Amino acid sequence: MGREVVVGKIKVIICQDKQEVSREAAAIFIQAINSNPEIVLGLATGGTPVGMYKELIEMNKKGKVNFSKVKSFNLDEYAGLDGSHPQSYRFFMNQNLFNHINIDKSNTYVPEGKFCDCEQSCRNYEEAIKKNSGIDLQLLGIGSNGHIAFNEPGSPEKSRTRKVDLTARTIDDNTRFFDNRNQVPTQAITMGIETILEAKQIILLATGANKATAVTGALKGPVGSRLPASFLQGHSACTFIVDKAAACEL
Repeated sequence: MGREVVVGKIKVIICQDKQEVSREAAAIFIQAINSNPEIVLGLATGGTPVGMYKELIEMNKKGKVNFSKVKSFNLDEYAGLDGSHPQSYRFFMNQNLFNHINIDKSNTYVPEGKFCDCEQSCRNYEEAIKKNSGIDLQLLGIGSNGHIAFNEPGSPEKSRTRKVDLTARTIDDNTRFFDNRNQVPTQAITMGIETILEAKQIILLATGANKATAVTGALKGPVGSRLPASFLQGHSACTFIVDKAAACEL
């Protein structure tokens, strides 16, 4: 069990390493799903949640958690990539979670990367969340520049699902997932900050010293669009689960 501290409204669980972060997060999700089998989850991509997804897969195989009635909404998708592209977030979710658990894929939602009408597609995503009574438990990562989902610095608090331009820093951070920097999409479809903040409960994961400044700013810095994760300070049920390296500036 990680060491718990409270910073403002936010509970912070400080773990020894990335593996403990994954176990702590998975335990919260398992408890939530078992308490409400029809729960609506908000899910994230990137390197940080992969360990948690492995824990969930293992527990599902052991019969410790049942996803058959769960619904999920992902935070974002690269603009221009369809779900069959190996670097799309739909493909990522299938490979790292959905293909390995007993979830109905028709109940898993990821923003459209290819679309005829971007604005209508984004409105449809918001409507689908609303139709399912909102997100009960939202998983987040945090970018080294403080972005949550693809809400880059400068994103307004009242933003909803929309197409955004990615900063050079985010493109650089994501280059590791592609053969070279030129292959990284420069735009994405993302849930907005207001959309995220409407989730009933939020869990943010962060590991590594490169996230320490962003984590500290999110918890202790001034609230504002310069560091989008700082808006989480106003949420009534938000927990950060971080390793010692990400917590080193607290």
